[in-house]
Amino acid sequence: MPAPADPPRHPALALPPRPKLRRGLWALPLLLSLVFVAGVLLWLRASEQADLEEQRLALVSDALSLETQASARIERETLLLKDVATRLDQRGAGAPAPALATLPEAQQGLHRFWISLTWIDAANRLVAQLPDGPDGARSGPGLSAHLSAPLASGGTLVARYSPGEMLRQTVPWWLARKYDVRLLDSFDAVIASTTEDRPIDGRQSWRISMAPALADGYLELVARDVVPRWYHGLPVAMVAGFVALIAAITGMLRRQMHGVSRAEAAWRTEAAWRQAMEDSLTVGLRARDLDGRLVYVNRTLADMVGYEPHELVGLLPPMPYWPADSHEEIMQRHLRNMAGQAPREGYEARWRHRDGRLFDVMVFEAPLVDARGVHIGWMGSILDMTERRRLEERERRQTETMAHHGRLTMLGEVASTLAHELNQPLTAIASYNAGVMNSMHKLPSPDPVVMRALTRLGEQAAHAGAIVQRIREFLTRREPRLEPCTLNAVIEGGVALLRRELQRQQVQVVLQLDAALPVIVADAVLIEQVVINLVRNAGDALAQRPGERRIVAGSSLSADGRFVRIDVRDNGPGLGGLGIEALCAPFFSTKVEGMGMGLAICRSIIEAHHGVFDATDAPDGGALFTLTLPVNLAASELSAEDAA
Repeated sequence: MPAPADPPRHPALALPPRPKLRRGLWALPLLLSLVFVAGVLLWLRASEQADLEEQRLALVSDALSLETQASARIERETLLLKDVATRLDQRGAGAPAPALATLPEAQQGLHRFWISLTWIDAANRLVAQLPDGPDGARSGPGLSAHLSAPLASGGTLVARYSPGEMLRQTVPWWLARKYDVRLLDSFDAVIASTTEDRPIDGRQSWRISMAPALADGYLELVARDVVPRWYHGLPVAMVAGFVALIAAITGMLRRQMHGVSRAEAAWRTEAAWRQAMEDSLTVGLRARDLDGRLVYVNRTLADMVGYEPHELVGLLPPMPYWPADSHEEIMQRHLRNMAGQAPREGYEARWRHRDGRLFDVMVFEAPLVDARGVHIGWMGSILDMTERRRLEERERRQTETMAHHGRLTMLGEVASTLAHELNQPLTAIASYNAGVMNSMHKLPSPDPVVMRALTRLGEQAAHAGAIVQRIREFLTRREPRLEPCTLNAVIEGGVALLRRELQRQQVQVVLQLDAALPVIVADAVLIEQVVINLVRNAGDALAQRPGERRIVAGSSLSADGRFVRIDVRDNGPGLGGLGIEALCAPFFSTKVEGMGMGLAICRSIIEAHHGVFDATDAPDGGALFTLTLPVNLAASELSAEDAA
């Protein structure tokens, strides 16, 4: 193989210059001049800062003083309002509404800056209001605030006042000439102002809270006089001319050193290139100029994208290692990086190898500065994230698989235990029932009522056995028995099984079923068990509730016709702020004797049908459980999901 070509010479990675003392003598006059200029500018800046600090201290002092006066004024008005309330209480609880207008304190408040005075009884009904009129209050300038005082006889006196008028009566004339005084709320909206609202435009201001006199209110003082900036004026112009003159003289001195500096800069550039190549053994490096042109790539980066270094150097965007379907997005990010907006913590990107495979990289960008301190481009460090991504994805999948297997194993063990314990009594019930029915058939005239009861008993025992068997098969990762079923019939059957129990609890069940529901494909026994569980939980929640106890079970079809929905709503105490994740957590229960497995099993059943199970507080109180099922659920989809 031919030897790799030498990298092109470029001042991008030049080492910082190390001039000897004799080489820097030409800059001594300029340095002294710059020190003098810096001293003058610092003095001007210090003078400006001193004036600003003096103005700020005066602003803070005046703001504190005015806040004290305004708060005291509001406190006095509050005390006067309480005096009015005391006068009304002294006249007795049965004082007529016109008594408010006869109080001199009330009239005095309206003559100051009160806009209106309202008397509200204990039931929040209007008793009297000053001034009288259809609007109930005279209009005031700007926004308004209010004061309130309770009445011993029950009720409240509310005085609405004008903050703007309060400011005009409180702010001294000399302070109003010096500052713009404003009252603001917590959203910076102007409540009142002594002048027209105008922008601050660089003027100093100070804001202080008016709490507790004015809740969420702030008093702001804005200085009318603006301290001139330090760089405005004749001294700065003279300093600029002096600097230009010294710079011209220094340029002539430096010309003599230019030849020597050029040779030294070339040596420093070559040394920097060699050093950068030695240091970039495992990390990809690239250097770009201000136009985005690649001026250097190391061997690691070239191998990462499958190109030779000389094939990449000199290219402008779009780069050959950018994915073809992401050129626009990557170009926008490239323009942001060229503008200096690249995140310092790096960013992730997806590149394309020359053979077509995609891989993830982490890119860190930093400014590229030459030996003179001039920004000439950007230096990037690139890390291949393919192996790290693969390990992270593998770890995530293993964690999810272990958690899923653990949950199913636990539920399977519980279900197997319950099924084993319940099968024997259910079998005994069915056997005894069959024996009794055989004995009754041998009688000359068996009682039809008893025969219907025995038949119903046998059906219920068989149904209970089927439910136990289906849940056990579901939790041991067997496929549910999918078949066409009518959702309304499933809901009615589940409610019918609990009808007697709900009647004993004095719970009313209302069915709001959509007759236009299509036939869906699902395991009817499992869906019916979910409905039974939700209705039984609602009945238990209503057992201790006084008054009306109501459960509404409804069904509906989505607008696009792809999903059906079942809602079970009650008017009980609600969920107490709990979400669906907390309610369906294994072994979590709000009942004293609950096992905490019912809702967890219900959620697993709905998710096995590619549905969604959710619970929220009902708008009118109580709890609302919602389950959504797809209309067209194929058995092959459920098998694939269960196997995953």
